Amino acid sequence: MAQVAMLIDLSKCMGCRACQVACKEWNDLEAETTKNRGTYENPPDLSPNTWTRIRFQEDVENGEVRWRFFKEQCLHCTNAPCVAVCPTGALKNHAMGFVSYEEELCNGCAYCANFCPFGIPRMKVVNRLTGEAKATKCTLCQDRVTNGYIPVCAKTCPADAISFGDRETILAKGRKRVEKLRAGGSRRFPDANLYGADVLGGLGVMYVLPEKPEKYGLPTNPESALTVVSAWKEIIQPLGQLALGVGVVSIALNWVVTRRRVTEEQEA
Repeated sequence: MAQVAMLIDLSKCMGCRACQVACKEWNDLEAETTKNRGTYENPPDLSPNTWTRIRFQEDVENGEVRWRFFKEQCLHCTNAPCVAVCPTGALKNHAMGFVSYEEELCNGCAYCANFCPFGIPRMKVVNRLTGEAKATKCTLCQDRVTNGYIPVCAKTCPADAISFGDRETILAKGRKRVEKLRAGGSRRFPDANLYGADVLGGLGVMYVLPEKPEKYGLPTNPESALTVVSAWKEIIQPLGQLALGVGVVSIALNWVVTRRRVTEEQEA
């Protein structure tokens, strides 16, 4: 099964948010009540009802206002920390190159949200009485992709800023675009780069960035999350289980001792 990938060319993105609307429509996600916060950006963050959004970054450089638009969503890592920590198998690395999600298997532990280096998953409360929750995130339109269709955001983008297809073809397209941006005439971007080709084993969603990753809020070393995951699984989690075991034994011993004392007092 061929691996697929998405390429988001931020040099072409015009902030129209058509992808945002299409994602909501296809995935039947509810609209959110928002308010004017002094920015064109809305909603203010990802949520259980917003799996992708266009982040508006407004800066003043050399006396001129500079806009940076950034499409925020799950990046579908090959070596995904969320998959590594998921205890129920709700999150998996699909053979086609994206992180699939089965909500019915999610136990609401929120490990994926805590360990994602990009801060993507959000928790949705499904039972306010018990506090039961489920993780939510972009699935790369797994229902469409596995049936031979492209993700709805790529299909909708009017600026052709989102490409989707065979991973090797997408990689070649991204590298060619970066070369063009670096060599451009009056609109030359010397710091243009392709983000995600080798990050965390290769991302299923990559970016053509006109500037350095930190300008867009992207971590320069997301692999550090895997170090934390490894430490958690090999050291912290076993210690937690040991502590739980000790606690259970202590409670049991305390019950036995108390019961014996009560019995002795009754006999006396």
